[in-house]
Amino acid sequence: MLLTIALVLLVLWALGVFAFHVTAGLIHIVLVVAIIVGLIHLFTGRRAL
Repeated sequence: MLLTIALVLLVLWALGVFAFHVTAGLIHIVLVVAIIVGLIHLFTGRRAL
């Protein structure tokens, strides 16, 4: 679930930077959030049920 959210945020960031040439700080905040979510997913990993 976290990996999906991170991927969606990265795609939105890429669209904002490359497709629409938006250079606002908000786009970079989205990138930072995506990286943080990805790192959380990496460190917590999958838990066995």
